Amino acid sequence: MSKSISGKTAIITGGANGIGLAIGRHFADQGANVMFADMDEEQLIKEFGETNEGDPIRYFAGDLREKLTIANLLSATIDAFDQVDILVNAARQVMPSDPLNPDDDAVTTLINQNLMPALRLSQLVAKRMIKQAEGREDGMAGSIVNLSSVASKLCHPELMAFSMASAALDQMTRSLAVALASDKIRVNAVAFGSVMSASLKGALKEHRDYRAEIEAHTPLGRIASSSELAEAAQFLASDASGFMTGQIMTIDGGRSLLDPVNVAAH
Repeated sequence: MSKSISGKTAIITGGANGIGLAIGRHFADQGANVMFADMDEEQLIKEFGETNEGDPIRYFAGDLREKLTIANLLSATIDAFDQVDILVNAARQVMPSDPLNPDDDAVTTLINQNLMPALRLSQLVAKRMIKQAEGREDGMAGSIVNLSSVASKLCHPELMAFSMASAALDQMTRSLAVALASDKIRVNAVAFGSVMSASLKGALKEHRDYRAEIEAHTPLGRIASSSELAEAAQFLASDASGFMTGQIMTIDGGRSLLDPVNVAAH
């Protein structure tokens, strides 16, 4: 089966920075039409400047925690490209949490940031994919790819909120996969460890020993490149993974195979 996504239309959330931006640019390089969505309008403008009708790259700025914003994002995508074939939920936030503080709102914050927008957007996009596929019997109606984390399986007190939100995203992936299978929509996720994103580059400059710690807790002894995540997302979005749904693909260099208490913090 082909990994081609040429001619497909993809919505990429978290598209102004880091891994979401890398995936979106990779998809565009592979011939896809891409709608980059993010609440950071300034960064979107910095990355893409002015776009025009007919351009394969467009962007949408808004807070996807708001239901109306999600509806407007889908409308903007349909107006620009007439269809949507791929959704990559790449927007996410990481923050520390205090597991013994009942006033710590980190769990609520990360559920509202990392889970609920992905769920609501997936639901809305799936309805559009189903409508597009009416009367068509060949092939799949669409593919949804969620970006998760190995933190969903690992335990570290300061990452409890992020771990809970990631685990919930994994279960959402599996549940939607079953719910949408009869509609020929596949739902999968990529759970990753350390990736050389812009935020990690900044952290490595600030903490020079951090890289050595990460590599020491990764059996393959290195940090993944953003392109490796983008390639994995393309695989899950394409016909090459046509018999895969409800799967959490782990891209972590073997890190989650080690003692979870020791590696979760790195």
